[in-house]
Amino acid sequence: MTLALDARRRAMLEEMGVVLFEHPAHSGDMHDTPPAPPRRAGGTADLRPARADAAPASAASLLPPDDAATQSAPVAARVRLPGIEAMDWDALEQAVAACRACKLCESRRNTVFGVGDRQAEWLLVGEAPGENEDLQGEPFVGQAGKLLDNMLGALGLNRHERVYIANVLKCRPPGNRNPQPEEIAQCEPFLRRQVELLRPKIILAMGRFAVQTLLQSTEPIGRLRGRVHRYHDVPVVVTYHPAYLLRNLPDKAKAWADLVLAQSVLRGEA
Repeated sequence: MTLALDARRRAMLEEMGVVLFEHPAHSGDMHDTPPAPPRRAGGTADLRPARADAAPASAASLLPPDDAATQSAPVAARVRLPGIEAMDWDALEQAVAACRACKLCESRRNTVFGVGDRQAEWLLVGEAPGENEDLQGEPFVGQAGKLLDNMLGALGLNRHERVYIANVLKCRPPGNRNPQPEEIAQCEPFLRRQVELLRPKIILAMGRFAVQTLLQSTEPIGRLRGRVHRYHDVPVVVTYHPAYLLRNLPDKAKAWADLVLAQSVLRGEA
């Protein structure tokens, strides 16, 4: 696929470490080797849209009668708000902000719901918020976010038009530790509903945790790259997390190849 590149996109590609007009070399299976050990993802339930005649649920109407009692309850006794599968965007965002279904609510500053165009063709799924995201309540706002913005810019995209960005977890794990299985299980329905509401044409899964959650696979990212997977009939392309790319500069060219593949899938060329 040939992209018309202006000077700005050339600069973005060069910052990504991509040699223009050359195809990244293929050397067989490549393994994702971030320092974090593999993480097991929670189960993914059937992704079915809410009935057309179902009225959008209000997050406020779904709160327990005594919210103070809920906040003071032991973590083990907390449950996720019901009715997620019928929520509209606003109700879903309110439900995430009010969620106390796992112990991450005790240490978060802000929930990180997502950002972007709610009629986007692209859905980018990351792993979990970091410190900057927890402070600002928006995904990918640190150095990894700047790299991601450059990657999108090289395709003529940005995080506010035709693109929506979300994480599997909506709260930051303390110290950026690995998410725990029960945290994934409690948070996954929020992401599933975002996919239902968005109905994207392509999902870009970034990083081991996002890949495992969406694909229910423990294979290394290097073995899953370069082909199209599906998350409940939505095409999925796998790539490295931008934070990983900051530590492993040679793999930026591979990430660019993944973006080009995703672009081709969206255009019906792959």
